[in-house]
Amino acid sequence: MSTPSTLSAPSTAGRRVPLDNGGGAPLHPLARTALLQATDDGWADPRRLHAEGRRAAALLWGARESLAASLGARTEEIEILPSHTAALHAAVLAVRAGRRRAGRAVVVPAVERAAVHHAAVHPLPDLPGEARPVAVDRHGRVDIDGFRDAVGAGDVALACLQSANGEVGTRQPVTEAAEACAAAQVPLLVDAGSSLGHDPVPTGWDVLAADPADWGAPRGTGVLAVRRRVRTRPTWPEDEDRWAPGGPNVPAALAAAVALEAVARDREAEARRRSELVDRVRAAAAQIPDTEVVGDPVDRLPHAVTFSFLYVDGEALVGELDRAGFGVGSGSACTSGTLEPSHVLAAMGVLTHGNVRIALDRTTTEDDVDRFVAVLPGAVERVRAFLGARGL
Repeated sequence: MSTPSTLSAPSTAGRRVPLDNGGGAPLHPLARTALLQATDDGWADPRRLHAEGRRAAALLWGARESLAASLGARTEEIEILPSHTAALHAAVLAVRAGRRRAGRAVVVPAVERAAVHHAAVHPLPDLPGEARPVAVDRHGRVDIDGFRDAVGAGDVALACLQSANGEVGTRQPVTEAAEACAAAQVPLLVDAGSSLGHDPVPTGWDVLAADPADWGAPRGTGVLAVRRRVRTRPTWPEDEDRWAPGGPNVPAALAAAVALEAVARDREAEARRRSELVDRVRAAAAQIPDTEVVGDPVDRLPHAVTFSFLYVDGEALVGELDRAGFGVGSGSACTSGTLEPSHVLAAMGVLTHGNVRIALDRTTTEDDVDRFVAVLPGAVERVRAFLGARGL
């Protein structure tokens, strides 16, 4: 919907606070240093045989080696792709093609990323796509019995499961899902795009996709780990770089590896700190009338939360908070291009409009959160008043 450019006077107190850091956090200082150094030292094509190319190849191998150690994988199982979305697309399509004799269906819980849903149904030559959906509960957690039944029903090429949902924060039962997949001899793709760098590394996976931008590395890089036992067949034209035609971005790959090592060193302490701040946000949002705080209140990511307001337009609320100095996301019904609700919230059966989604960065302070929870009630009230919903 259209709104006037001004609902309130802009804030002049304090710094701007980015709170929409899921999938795009500010660069970690060590990632910035590594990126600049690798740009100077690793600019050449790592496939070339001259000294500059060999130097770039050594940096790329070092990045893959570091990422492998962080993920509990072998270096040769690590691939660097242009983005997290590209990694998910490539994983689903290549496993589907490689296991076409085993089946064509992909088990996809309802709250998986759109990239996974789209890749599951994307037609391949002589292989139609098929997504086998699995329901979730009101917190967004997959029905593990339904997942087990779907995986064991036959004609399954791949099963997919997030380690945690980046929109509402709820962790998924990855261990139980991995056991079900192993029993059915179906490979499990774990999407760790929202959890890696914030939570322990998932175990039990056969394929794992991760998003370096989520832990403070440069955008434009995705990490894909594929166990050697998984049968795959790329569905794109042959290239010397089997998973990343044209080759990966060497400086960005090195920065991703350095940043992941850095955040792992104080992950537990940082998780406790941000979890306490999120608890403060959840409690404050819950005090606003006609508000629903969604996602599991305890078994969740330490840094993410979504809440929904009745009688509020999500786009207008994002704009109002932006004017107050806070950059937030929205899992709400509308963006500038579509009026369809978030498929995650719809699958959970919760309020699908008037949403605010925040993800706290490592640089988010207690003062930032205090200011945000002080501003939030007034922003909601102003948007409701503009929409004529005051006093309902």
